[in-house]
Amino acid sequence: MKLNEQIRQSAEQGDMLAQYNLGYCYANGNGVEKDHAEAAKWFRKAAEQGHDKAQCVLGFYYATGDGVTKDLDKAIKWYRKSAEQGNAKAQCNLGLCYYNGDGVAKDHAEAVKWYRSAAELGDAKAQFNLGTCYATGDGVEKNLTETVKWYEKAAEHGYEKAKAALEKLK
Repeated sequence: MKLNEQIRQSAEQGDMLAQYNLGYCYANGNGVEKDHAEAAKWFRKAAEQGHDKAQCVLGFYYATGDGVTKDLDKAIKWYRKSAEQGNAKAQCNLGLCYYNGDGVAKDHAEAVKWYRSAAELGDAKAQFNLGTCYATGDGVEKNLTETVKWYEKAAEHGYEKAKAALEKLK
């Protein structure tokens, strides 16, 4: 039996990790034809069982309309479920939603809260976004020391926008 057949069999039997992995295979065309609708189906099954990465990916699918009908309310729902489990990528994405007012009322302070959670977990994009909030005073008081601190952390992770921002501050 091929690996994908084993994964599919486990996924069909309700194995949450296999469901996530099968969704990942469809999302990336690993051993199967790339199919975002099929990926979303399997991510949803894993997400409904509480798989935080599947919840985050499903939120992204609803935010972008990949494989599903675009629905920002559902994107927020899945991002929040994942973020509350400590998924840094979901926390950053939820912060972006609050920052831009995508699917929720624009709330920079709430964005900062989620960026900070993700940044403290080492998410480079969240670190950069948090630094930018300190640079602009969006949701927090302007603070150059905090700006530099968070940009440096993001730059340490190889985040190019942070490196460029630090260069501009010199």
